[in-house]
Amino acid sequence: MSDFDLSQFDNVDPAQFAQLVKGASDAQLNEVMTSDHRQKILDEVFGRMPSLFRADRAGSTSAVIHWIITGRPDGGSDTYEIVIADGACKLSETPENEPKLALTMGPAEFLKVVSGTGNPTMMFMTGKLKAKGDLGLAANIANLFNIPKA
Repeated sequence: MSDFDLSQFDNVDPAQFAQLVKGASDAQLNEVMTSDHRQKILDEVFGRMPSLFRADRAGSTSAVIHWIITGRPDGGSDTYEIVIADGACKLSETPENEPKLALTMGPAEFLKVVSGTGNPTMMFMTGKLKAKGDLGLAANIANLFNIPKA
């Protein structure tokens, strides 16, 4: 796993992150997401979302999105809430709003989706990504963020 090291993730820009994810196997992605680095990686990815948000593409979009990433070492999952309103994107520290869309996926699938290296539509069709709620919003999420191309 020496080629796939996210221990210094805060120093990795989105393009480098996409290249790391693209070059890693699912086993490597899942391994790092069951390590001590999981929380740091999740916090960093979600912390960057507001700065990668494309307000010019959001129009009048108003939505609460829950991202549920399974595969935590204790068997649980982590839930992050993104609130899109008034042309802005905000990370809510604690999910407290009713989501318009809830996305549930495993750790490898999550890293692929947020790095632009996976096909969310295919993941949905094969059951690796579950979407509950506004499927039109789910289909449009990639357009709302500057997702790196690996």
